Amino acid sequence: MATYESFIKLNGTIGDLVFYNLNGKNIVRKKSGFNKAAYKKSPTYEKVRQNSSEFGHCSKIGKLIRSCITDHIAQANDPLLYQKFAKAMTNIKDCDTYSEKGKRIVKLGLETVKGKNILRAFQFGNISSLTQNTHIFLGLWDKSLVFGKETDADQVDIVSIDIDYDNYSSQYFEEKIKLDHQQEINFQNQFEGKELIYFICFRKEGKVTRMGFA
Repeated sequence: MATYESFIKLNGTIGDLVFYNLNGKNIVRKKSGFNKAAYKKSPTYEKVRQNSSEFGHCSKIGKLIRSCITDHIAQANDPLLYQKFAKAMTNIKDCDTYSEKGKRIVKLGLETVKGKNILRAFQFGNISSLTQNTHIFLGLWDKSLVFGKETDADQVDIVSIDIDYDNYSSQYFEEKIKLDHQQEINFQNQFEGKELIYFICFRKEGKVTRMGFA
């Protein structure tokens, strides 16, 4: 990119040069070598296409999950949370060893132990994540959340998240349950027969003490 001085104001393309005005300066630059048609078909751009496709998928799934816990995310007060969560989705997608590169998805990554652990380990800002003693057990009519004595809380918010990975849509159900020194509680069995993501938020006198995915 370069500037030029001329009494003739050029704006447009001449050969492989592009002329335009930017902030009062006359700018001339060479045309970009990027070719949209080549990008879509050329083997040269194959890896770029693969990475772009997977990145777009991870970004959409991450946004769907975050949209179900918006109020909780706000309490984390983490300006970099979007980037961190996008990276977590990418790492989970990488756990999909069934699909070919360019078609790996978060759903299959979450079916692996490593993928589940990546999601469970995600920390929201400086808020402590869930302990290793926090588990969800599935029953016939309801589900139970089990947590250790080290979790000091008088309320728990449980968000059951159902992601439609094919149509990129989501729905969720949230329960707020008061605690009284117990380490196991039952909650409703929403979205029966589906693989769900569970977000847990523990509170003590209204203040969030721990939160994360179980």
